[in-house]
Amino acid sequence: MESAPAKCSLLSPEADIQRTQYPYVTGTSVIGIKYKDGVLLAADMGGSYGSTLRYKSVERLKSVGKHSLLGASGEISDFQEISRNLDELILYDNMWDDGNSLGPKEVHNYLTRMMYNRRNKFNPLWNSLVLGGVKNGQKYLGTVSMIGVHYEDNHVATGFGNHLAKPIIRDEWREDLSYEEGVKLLEKCMRVLLYRDRSAVNKLQIAKITEEGVTISQPYSLKTFWNFSAFQNPTAGAVGSW
Repeated sequence: MESAPAKCSLLSPEADIQRTQYPYVTGTSVIGIKYKDGVLLAADMGGSYGSTLRYKSVERLKSVGKHSLLGASGEISDFQEISRNLDELILYDNMWDDGNSLGPKEVHNYLTRMMYNRRNKFNPLWNSLVLGGVKNGQKYLGTVSMIGVHYEDNHVATGFGNHLAKPIIRDEWREDLSYEEGVKLLEKCMRVLLYRDRSAVNKLQIAKITEEGVTISQPYSLKTFWNFSAFQNPTAGAVGSW
């Protein structure tokens, strides 16, 4: 005699999952560079639902405590989960009230462990993160991927920025960049990404962090030029084109 099929329990592991398991609304590249006085991060404000640019005012730059600044590409809801965990971490650190506070290196290590832990559970947070900061006069800039791969550098990028922006930065970056020169370099990279990355939008924020703290700019747009001949007729000269 066959046994009756087991009923789905409301307490099953599947019932506990109340957020996305796959990326649905995603943000594109984040770029970070060190400059003379601190660290600069840039990200646009687009949120893509699949291949549709559904949202145009998604903030992907966040201050973390007194000394750190975070930027994220990838799934927006996962970034919100990471932000919640970081807020709890900073609150717990402040509760010690011992005169010390977490610096960017400690926050970067925490993010690395968190991303790697979730990857080992086959339930990753679908983000690539850029973490910059300044503490005790030391500038710090690093990145971590959704599977926990991490490194530090003078300039980092996620997404298409790794392919399209990094070559520009390698040519033009130097250690003694002023704030104005750093912003100009980031805007050049963001303009190239706008032209070439379908998920990019012409609405961005640039954030800086120095010993004085974090400043995130109001959203603004870049001046663009779309009358290049390659844009007007992209298939000109291609095999089989008219």
